[in-house]
Amino acid sequence: MIEEKKEKTLEEKPREEFESKLLDLARVAHTRAGGKKLRFRAVIVTGNRAGKVGVGVASGLDVAQAVEKATYQSKRNMIEIPIVGDTIPHEVYAKFGAAEVILKPQRKGRGLVAGGTVRVICQSAGIKNISSKLLGRTGNKLNNARATINALKKLKYATTTT
Repeated sequence: MIEEKKEKTLEEKPREEFESKLLDLARVAHTRAGGKKLRFRAVIVTGNRAGKVGVGVASGLDVAQAVEKATYQSKRNMIEIPIVGDTIPHEVYAKFGAAEVILKPQRKGRGLVAGGTVRVICQSAGIKNISSKLLGRTGNKLNNARATINALKKLKYATTTT
């Protein structure tokens, strides 16, 4: 009887509802009196594939610490996205720094026509059909991620008035 109870508690471990993905990992340094101080900066995207997504950025003395802190930040910075039939309700544009992004809804079956950063964020959010274009000339993944999040924040449910 005691063994049966132990087995049940092991099986009923609550599954992590959010999925995290490492978007960018950079070694950053700043100069101090004693020399260069090296740290690691991690950019994490966390989502539940059902309309919630967040981006977190943090730096730490080692990679594991940076990833852990960034994951915590991404869960704190969650936003809810209106998803209508596996796509977004309307076209949206946003800018962050030099990064510019445009997101367009697509018909069912078109798929995720997005590259790099936008693709990861849309997958984590649960958007299955979308078309996007990074208009800015920057390759900075962090700024592209923030521009994409800003664009997704602008989304509103389409209201029909007849």
